[in-house]
Amino acid sequence: MANPISLSQHILGQQKLQPEVRNEVSTIMTQIALGGKMIAQDLRQVGFLDILGATGEVNVQGEDVQKLDERANDTFVQVFKSSRIVRTVISEEMEVPYTVFSAERTGKYAVFFDPLDGSSNIDVNAPLGSVFSIHCLSESSSGDRNGDYLKPGIEQVAGGYILYGASTVLVYTCGDGVHSFTLNPIIEEFLLTTAHVTIPTRGEIYSVNEGNRQKWSIGMKKYIDYLQKVDSSTGRPYSLRYTGCLVADIHRILLKGGLYLYPGEVKKPEGKLRLMYEAAPLSFVIEEAGGAGSTGFERIQTIQPKTPHQRVPLVIGSREDVKLAEQFFKPEIE
Repeated sequence: MANPISLSQHILGQQKLQPEVRNEVSTIMTQIALGGKMIAQDLRQVGFLDILGATGEVNVQGEDVQKLDERANDTFVQVFKSSRIVRTVISEEMEVPYTVFSAERTGKYAVFFDPLDGSSNIDVNAPLGSVFSIHCLSESSSGDRNGDYLKPGIEQVAGGYILYGASTVLVYTCGDGVHSFTLNPIIEEFLLTTAHVTIPTRGEIYSVNEGNRQKWSIGMKKYIDYLQKVDSSTGRPYSLRYTGCLVADIHRILLKGGLYLYPGEVKKPEGKLRLMYEAAPLSFVIEEAGGAGSTGFERIQTIQPKTPHQRVPLVIGSREDVKLAEQFFKPEIE
């Protein structure tokens, strides 16, 4: 590749951001990229380190904490500890926000992240990912009250994910298109490989955990039945692809089209995925690429969060596919 563009160089060229914000976001993204590099290195050595299996603890989500979950969370916290601009860090693995004391007076940003998505894939060498979302705090903010950083997705300064697979890929948006970078293992730098990624208007793939079918609403069941029915005029049946890693499945949908679904259940209509550090940043990416992110009833990006770990259903992907799926979720379908 002639004259490869690094992640920091690319962010500094984002004209939609004000000059001061460009510099600050570039610094934050460099820290996130560093955390991603460190996690990628751990994953390459996972068979030789004592980082497999559970810690014996349960996180705020009520889930068993894996050793690698904990290590990834600590990695991201550490890269922000020296920050002068990130004041608050909120993670899936932490019940309460972490205040970066070095930035207590100077920090202007809050970073939400899922440090390691797809923990069930760790022991079988399948894809894993990290998700991040950057919000700007108000000038009068103390950074330690929920209201200071609980903002709807449309107010994100940047969002994206890192996918740890055959290669390590970082995808981000600042509201001016979606851009994909690949980690060059020789120079240990993320280099631009695809600028202005766009998602097809419709696809031929759907991604969902069909093992949960008995828990779904009637509308959800009817929609999946619709996707599986043979009809060449509408490109059906769709092909099922599901890895158990949200980031990997979303990345496939971004590139190939189609949609990912993690709906609410009859007994748990609030869904499973977290709004602030899963649904919102991924919807930011997909919308900027030309797609849509929805709960099945409303746009993800306009939801006003009430708690840091709030859950929502998620229907996300190609715009036409999401639009049709929403029709099946309407009450009259029931």
